[in-house]
Amino acid sequence: MSVMVQTASSGTPIPEGQVRVLVTGGTFDKEYDELTGTLRFAETHLPEMLRRGRCMLDVVVEGLMMIDSLDMTHAHRQRIVEACRVAPERHLVITHGTDTMVETALQLDAAQLGKVIVLTGAMVPYAFGSSDGLFNLGSALSFVQVLPPGVYVAMNGRYFTADRVRKNRDVGVFEETAGEGA
Repeated sequence: MSVMVQTASSGTPIPEGQVRVLVTGGTFDKEYDELTGTLRFAETHLPEMLRRGRCMLDVVVEGLMMIDSLDMTHAHRQRIVEACRVAPERHLVITHGTDTMVETALQLDAAQLGKVIVLTGAMVPYAFGSSDGLFNLGSALSFVQVLPPGVYVAMNGRYFTADRVRKNRDVGVFEETAGEGA
């Protein structure tokens, strides 16, 4: 496994099959602050998750932002779109909060970047130990290697196209829709 953490493109040639993981925050990276009793962001858990999952892919982890997706603005989403546009890799995974993941997926889909982009997240923070994040990350890394160009959401072992997915808040899962997101 080769994991490189960076904040900007290095300009070096990209190995075939390399995957870039763009970190935006979300429940994946939240931690419990014992002093205030709130959830907060410190730093991404992605390198640790890749090590624990024994990832054998050539992965570049790039931190874009560490925010809750409910706080994400159109400008934040444009930053994600631009990071995908300029990324030299064809295969991109984005860690994202689940509350507005579909909105970001639709904006990426509208940009028609011609890459394979898979958004994933977690319902429970990785730091809590019982998170679905490690499984969702592994699924996203698998899906990004085999799906055709497009934008997808990968959660709970399933993938959905950006225009045919919604978060079912009543049961806490993502599910397929008839189209146009929800």
